[in-house]
Amino acid sequence: MELQVVLPDESAEMPPERLVELAVAAEEIGYGTAWLPDHLLPPAPFGATYGGVYEPLVSLAYIAARTTRIRLGTSVLVLPLRNPYAVAKQAATLHRLSGERLTLGVGAGWDAAEFAAVGVEFADRGRLTDEGLTILRELFEGTHEGGVFEPKLKAPLPLMVGGTTPRALRRAALLADEWQGLNLDGPGFTQSVERLRSYSDRPVRVGTRIHWSGDDPALAAAVTLAHNLATAGAETLAISFGNHQNAEAKLERFHHTFT
Repeated sequence: MELQVVLPDESAEMPPERLVELAVAAEEIGYGTAWLPDHLLPPAPFGATYGGVYEPLVSLAYIAARTTRIRLGTSVLVLPLRNPYAVAKQAATLHRLSGERLTLGVGAGWDAAEFAAVGVEFADRGRLTDEGLTILRELFEGTHEGGVFEPKLKAPLPLMVGGTTPRALRRAALLADEWQGLNLDGPGFTQSVERLRSYSDRPVRVGTRIHWSGDDPALAAAVTLAHNLATAGAETLAISFGNHQNAEAKLERFHHTFT
């Protein structure tokens, strides 16, 4: 199972250089992917609930210039709040600039107030996400009609869908290359994967996200959960470590304890 990290991007006071420092540390420690969250215009300040102070695709381009091996991704970009053609152009460009290291993770979003603030109908989010994913795949695979798309991909750019609702699982099964759950235990992960597989026999890489804030008493439980998820068949596990303070130590300790 590949260990991954969700970089902290919840504090407006944190300088963007901190994201680079942590991505470099994660690469050196041995994490396989660094993810960034996304919110465009949340109804409350960025913090424990809302991540994404710095726009993820722009930030990942900054990180790509300072790293060489670690994969880069969004967990997750709220796709229905954006033009899918612009997202495709940005993602393909970042994929090329990073040496083909991007995984584009998307989701339908969950906060009706944020959709209202941006002027997008909350009730349309599922349809817009499905349509956007179809457009992204067609552009990346060179099958979309109606214009010339560049840069063409030299290597596949995986599409990841996040979420545990039945619609998210169906979306991942039919349109994605990867799926990422959230806060699942072993049995919950198994149940979600079984449902995902029931929609399609397409090969979809499966994983999930957990949170460990760095507290010593919670470390053993978090590592046990990680091993249980590996036993349940998780191919990837992304860990959110809370705020950026002492994050390098948290990254090192979890990785060392798990492995």
